[in-house]
Amino acid sequence: MKVIQFTVPVATEDSVVVEEDLLPNFYNYLHRHKEMQVTLIVKGSGTLIAGNYTQPFEPGDIYVMGANQPHIFKSDPSHFINPQKGNAHAIHIFFDHERILKNLLHLQEMEHIKRFLDRTQSGLQMYMPPNQQEMAGAIKKVSSSSGFERLMNFLQLLQSFSKDVKAWKSLSTGFSKHSLPDSEGIRMNDIYQYTMDHYGENISLKRIAEVAHITPHAFCKYFKKHTRKTYMAFLNEIRINEACKKIINGEFSSISSIAYSSGFNSAINFNRVFKKTTGISPSEYIREYKTK
Repeated sequence: MKVIQFTVPVATEDSVVVEEDLLPNFYNYLHRHKEMQVTLIVKGSGTLIAGNYTQPFEPGDIYVMGANQPHIFKSDPSHFINPQKGNAHAIHIFFDHERILKNLLHLQEMEHIKRFLDRTQSGLQMYMPPNQQEMAGAIKKVSSSSGFERLMNFLQLLQSFSKDVKAWKSLSTGFSKHSLPDSEGIRMNDIYQYTMDHYGENISLKRIAEVAHITPHAFCKYFKKHTRKTYMAFLNEIRINEACKKIINGEFSSISSIAYSSGFNSAINFNRVFKKTTGISPSEYIREYKTK
């Protein structure tokens, strides 16, 4: 078994390939590809897993994924309950910078772009910049063009990313050099999928080990080896991500209701884990979001 190696669809001879998804759900498998990837989330929300990092994603988000970086944009459960074309709308730009820019990167004019690309190994998210709409427009401009014009628009996009956008957040938890072996990709995908589908339930170590087809003791060592965190820490990250989305969407009547619907067995435990994960308490998060 190998990690799912996604083949970028090449309909033309363009060096820069664009795929615009307008689907009921985002591509639902942990995967990677040799090309780097720029993604604009136009519509839809869910959970992003990039390497051993997890966080929610929402419309307007812009991401840059490194070459061969395992990742998945997992749609919200509501998309699966009410599947509609357009639940997931994203623009993806794929490019092999080793092939396209191999000679250009030696030019002095490309220095900013070269430094930017060197930072993308673990993935980046554009973090609430004042020019986010402008960058979204630039991505759409690449999407709507072709041939030489697309290549020039893409180079201009990279130049803007490297010089004009100051707020980039690394999708790394400090272990950016740790990569997922090909032979373990499908097993990890099964673990991720089960966790995101059942986070609201009491997931026992025995049950998740069964999903991975290994013993509980072996599972603990296996998961820690490949993610540099315990399974419980990962599960809590998923649950807090979902709790944050419930707050943003107004899907709660009280903090206790958020806690129990997110899979926590008590409001006290939920408050503790929420503050440890986000740096603030749930009530502070609610007030902060309402203020915004």
